[in-house]
Amino acid sequence: MRCIQYEEIKQAVKSAVIKANTRLPDDILEALRTAVENEKSSRGRMFLEILLENADIAENEQMALCQDTGMVSVDIELGQEVSISGGSLEEAVNEGVKEGYREGFFRKSIVSDPFIRKNTGDNTPAIIHTQLDLGDHLRLTIFPKGAGSENMGRLAMLKPSQGIEGVKDFILQVVREAGANACPPLIVGVGIGGNMEKAAYLAKKALFRPINVPNPSSDIAALEEEILMLINALGIGPQGMGGDITALGVNINTFPTHIACLPVAVSLGCHCTRRVSIEI
Repeated sequence: MRCIQYEEIKQAVKSAVIKANTRLPDDILEALRTAVENEKSSRGRMFLEILLENADIAENEQMALCQDTGMVSVDIELGQEVSISGGSLEEAVNEGVKEGYREGFFRKSIVSDPFIRKNTGDNTPAIIHTQLDLGDHLRLTIFPKGAGSENMGRLAMLKPSQGIEGVKDFILQVVREAGANACPPLIVGVGIGGNMEKAAYLAKKALFRPINVPNPSSDIAALEEEILMLINALGIGPQGMGGDITALGVNINTFPTHIACLPVAVSLGCHCTRRVSIEI
């Protein structure tokens, strides 16, 4: 049995929160640089160059990439041979989020009740998903996501007869209706299968995967490429101002489902889709 201290988890989460909010992942930076080269619209190129400049300033000055520093999702992979000493795992995560947002001078955006809407003042609670695995590891993915892109997410319970074409039509509809509201160029996370809540979780988790890493299934990887091409043909462009690059990547996750179901969820990540994975 491996013992991990509460304080170690808290400090690791705090550092990850600050890094996630101030530094774009390498795969997204590289995709933005490639997008500048491929964007034919001069206006679109200008916006892409501004986004790259913004990322450079944020990293160098340790400032937030976006004024909306989001609600934090934390995905935890916990080995069965791990014990947490000094407090609970969820408390350690939330304390790390609190300290990270305070130390980073990030906006606190969480309200304690969806109707009363009194700000909690520390950007907690985080949304925490824990998966229990074999072994003695503890891995966490920290994922702050702003409301502009989150509000544009959608879920549909399609009929199985609608098949792949119905799935593609729904994804394109979501992106088209989102327009500029989700701050393109987008990272498009898609969850297909399971049930209603599983599809939504699959879509969100798809945004954790680097966009230069295709789905391990060759058929799904081909679908990712096809949908990316179809999205970019919409002409929405960077920041919704027209152009060739509406999305930088499409990541799809699938799961077995019921004979009568075809759930599809789309979670849109904005141009600063922020994520940091850590292992303790």
